[in-house]
Amino acid sequence: MSIEENIQTLWSQKFPTQHGEVSLSDIAATHDKIVLYFYPKDNTPGCTTEAGDFEANLAAFTALNAAVVGVSRDSVGSHQKFVDKLNLTFTLISDKESIICNAFDVIKEKNLYGKIGFGVERSTFVLDQTGNILHEWRKVKVPEHVQTVLKTLQG
Repeated sequence: MSIEENIQTLWSQKFPTQHGEVSLSDIAATHDKIVLYFYPKDNTPGCTTEAGDFEANLAAFTALNAAVVGVSRDSVGSHQKFVDKLNLTFTLISDKESIICNAFDVIKEKNLYGKIGFGVERSTFVLDQTGNILHEWRKVKVPEHVQTVLKTLQG
């Protein structure tokens, strides 16, 4: 199946967040676009910077009627601590079973200090109200990434 077909399969599926369970279709019902960003782990340096950058620019995304949603394989409890530490106001989805991560093909082989494993490749997707991918960035480097996404949405 293509990524778009995978998205349609999970579009209405509920996932746990720090605000309770939500589906991508729930979010799309109140926004023109969804900025869905995947990150490896709460409370790590790059992920903390990226989340902080999204939060710092949240008003600009909101003005474009775009919801920012983060996804990682961390637990809801871990997300809540991350949210509290950084005062995040956007939604973080807990994808412990890698359902969304696999659908978007962001689980990749990684070599960490000589140890081979699989983890989330930092990636961002912009979806429309029906789940079509409008833009995607893979192998994201954190510096300036949020500004790049914002400028793309601003056209």
